[in-house]
Amino acid sequence: MARLRFKALSQLNKRAKVQVDIPATKISDYFGEDSFGVKQMLGSLAPAVFKKVSEAIKNHEKIDAETADAVASAVKSWAMSKGATHYTHWFQPLTGGTAEKHDAFFDPISGIEKFKGSELVQQEPDASSFPNGGIRSTFEARGYTAWDPTSAMFIYGKTLCIPTVFVSYTGETLDTKSPLLKALKAVDKAATKVCQFFDKDINTVSASLGCEQEYFVVDRSLYMARPDLVMTGRTVFGHSPARGQQLDDHYFGAIPTRVYKFMKDFEIESWKLGIPLRTRHNEVAPSQFEVAPLFEEVNAANDHNQLLMDVMNRVSERHNLQVLFHEKPFAGLNGSGKHNNWSLMTNTGVNLFAPASNAKDNLLFLTFFITAIKAVHEHSDLLRASIATAGNDHRLGAHEAPPAIMSAFLGKQMNTVLDELEKNGNVKIEKGDNMYMKLGIDQIPEIILDATDRNRTSPFAFTGNKFEFRAVGSSDNSATPMTILNLIMADQLVDFHASVSKEIESGTEKRLAIVNVLRRYIKESKAIRFEGDGYSDDWVKEAEKRGLGNITNTPRAIETYLSEKSIGLFERHGVFNRKEVEARNEIKLEGYIKKVQIEARIMCDLAINHIVPTATSYQNKLILNANGLKGLGIDNTGVVDIIKKISGYIDTIEQNVNKMTEERKRANKLTDTNERAMAYCDDIKEKYFDKIRKAVDKLELLVDDEDWPLVKYRELLFLR
Repeated sequence: MARLRFKALSQLNKRAKVQVDIPATKISDYFGEDSFGVKQMLGSLAPAVFKKVSEAIKNHEKIDAETADAVASAVKSWAMSKGATHYTHWFQPLTGGTAEKHDAFFDPISGIEKFKGSELVQQEPDASSFPNGGIRSTFEARGYTAWDPTSAMFIYGKTLCIPTVFVSYTGETLDTKSPLLKALKAVDKAATKVCQFFDKDINTVSASLGCEQEYFVVDRSLYMARPDLVMTGRTVFGHSPARGQQLDDHYFGAIPTRVYKFMKDFEIESWKLGIPLRTRHNEVAPSQFEVAPLFEEVNAANDHNQLLMDVMNRVSERHNLQVLFHEKPFAGLNGSGKHNNWSLMTNTGVNLFAPASNAKDNLLFLTFFITAIKAVHEHSDLLRASIATAGNDHRLGAHEAPPAIMSAFLGKQMNTVLDELEKNGNVKIEKGDNMYMKLGIDQIPEIILDATDRNRTSPFAFTGNKFEFRAVGSSDNSATPMTILNLIMADQLVDFHASVSKEIESGTEKRLAIVNVLRRYIKESKAIRFEGDGYSDDWVKEAEKRGLGNITNTPRAIETYLSEKSIGLFERHGVFNRKEVEARNEIKLEGYIKKVQIEARIMCDLAINHIVPTATSYQNKLILNANGLKGLGIDNTGVVDIIKKISGYIDTIEQNVNKMTEERKRANKLTDTNERAMAYCDDIKEKYFDKIRKAVDKLELLVDDEDWPLVKYRELLFLR
């Protein structure tokens, strides 16, 4: 292993510069050229067909067979003109990534290229080999993918990719897109109904999303010399380097040349695919970076984020780099999140989370603003469950990641507004250069536009015209947290509409009825509002007093899915039935077990097969040295002390590895999935991971650098 480490370091120093071919035109000239978007459809579909497709997308309706044939013919011609030879239904199974099965346009029997509407609309991948939570047996293989026309088809390599949903033969959803589409439909319906209180011209509401994607980049040779990175995506061992992120010099600093070329390369690929990337910068930790797009409709934004991660992985190989999307690849440094910036937009162009300058729009804003806070309070445990993964367990609550406690940050001014509205009084806010909004109702004070600070420790923060769900993990598929967030918002809006309607029916004037319900929501959801430091011990104590959950591990967090409250929520809006919820819970538990199991196995392998032999070999050298010193009559106390320390750490490693192995054997015999997950969490991960790691990391400081088998943090993080 030590030879592999130094070979990797040698290769790094010999890296040739990778040439990036930058198009000699403006980005706008080639943006979306590999995506079958509105521009391409207008140019290739008959006006009547384009109208049918547009209306079907707008109204969440199925596309008829005749229209599908016309679209298939047009998209085949377009794709083949750009060199495509195959097509695939591109879907998002419950593995956390994407999947595809390629079929050729060419039909050997007829000798020509064919692509029918039926092939566009539906395919049949194997439904038993993907995670299904017991819905399908191994011998029950049939499943279906079905075209999602709301997300643009695109060409990736030489393949036409068709975004699709994935369902079993018996109709249960087996992907992340299907429930997301259902939740988006639910929030559209509920939000539109509430908007009708204010503006009859509003007939649709769409959720929008901007995913800030954090990631690490390391040299590929160094990555390949770290089996733990290859197998788990994170380093299970590694002593902190003398210099980490304590100087804050990497954040927003000049982008390293090699990484800059990589960024330019994947940006160009992404722009061609219609992914609206806008921002790039260095993040806080060394070798950590961020890329952020403009806002898009949630479904399209999520598809683009999944595609972006794949593009980044593939492009990084060209640059002999490796992208790390794991939430916590390096201990002691910032982890990586996928900050989900979420808002609701009306068909009239109004951002429902943006304060305005007239009374009617301000009441509309406060309605959705307060309802969102109430929804988060009402379902905070489910929101926590939506971002629960083995990787995120390492990240939450450490090094600028939000804690596992779900809370909402609103900012001083908005808190003042809500407090005064709750008390039915008024407040004088000092006027400055900021714009004010007035509601035209005496009980509600003036509101300063964009009156919030930023709180990096808050999992759900209002940032002026949107909410930023910061707790989502870097490697996660945003479809799951977005499904939950839009669903709980839809449910709360239904409650709001019913409550207001009831007051109106009893004779209360509409505006006053709305204010009355909002005041009640403010009172009922105060516990979720927190403006302070989410990392502090005081907040943990305060959150407990408020009755807020602080579930720090995945097995316990996802128990919420199976509560009658959650199942009722899912069933009310047709997002999941009970069987689907139970299946997803099983899948999440199995995924957690397997990931912790892999981490435990790689720890044992590295510790026993690489670290202990290296330390023992070095110890033998020291023993020879100690004996030699003694023979010469020279004091060898210092050397003997080091030998004893090494022995102690070796004993600690061997004892804990053996105990952990026995615990794994015991856990694997448990037939109940929940019990097995708890065992892997409590009796394996929590009990042994840190003990073994601490001993290994101490040995790293004692063993000769030339003998140490693993690429060190200083090399991974600072050498490019």
